[in-house]
Amino acid sequence: MLVGKVALVTGAGKGIGRAIALALAKEGAVVAVNYQSSREAALETLRLIQEKQGTGEIICCDVSDHEAVRSMVDGLIARYGRLDILVNNAGVARDGLLARMTQEDFSKVIETNLMGTFYTIRYTARQMVRQKEGRIINITSVTGITGNAGQANYAASKAGIIGLTKTAAKELARKGITVNAVAPGFIRTDMAAAVPEQILTKAINTVPMGRIGEPEEVADLVAYLASEKAAYITGQVICIDGGMI
Repeated sequence: MLVGKVALVTGAGKGIGRAIALALAKEGAVVAVNYQSSREAALETLRLIQEKQGTGEIICCDVSDHEAVRSMVDGLIARYGRLDILVNNAGVARDGLLARMTQEDFSKVIETNLMGTFYTIRYTARQMVRQKEGRIINITSVTGITGNAGQANYAASKAGIIGLTKTAAKELARKGITVNAVAPGFIRTDMAAAVPEQILTKAINTVPMGRIGEPEEVADLVAYLASEKAAYITGQVICIDGGMI
């Protein structure tokens, strides 16, 4: 149970982020639902949390803006007096072949996915060190392990998150803070829904379990890593991909 804990989930307006926010709230945590563009989606996540007698709030913040991240984290600490769980889920994708990819598209993905993760860890870790405890879970991707044609920027950002996770875990372990990464494979999200059916079917055929994963399955893993049961797990990259890799 996470009663009395305060959690920040970035990119929690929909998909995997929403499922994670709901799972943490179900365990009793107060959940800050971060979003950047869709206030309506974030409000729906909050409504679902409250529908289950959970507690939370929504916070608009572009995680690629380090000053905005600092303000978001400082505000949460001022309101609740603590910050126990950070889930870095916010991310963007701007796919294209490497030879044709613009510098803008490459930079935007790195700034949001990788730099955003760095900023949130940097500012939340300070509070967690003072508390002498904390849980940081970074959402990476199997693409960060295997690479994927047409996703050089996305794969680089997710691979960077893996390196950042392992380093932060080593630096923060003696402070009572665990840092782990979760690497989803094909999950039923808006991004997957936008893939043409023929291509998606072909992709699913590469999954030994023969099906697409559900956001709730990722969320359950994150909730476990955020709990006391996972107190001796840190620096790990856990794939949830139906056996893909």
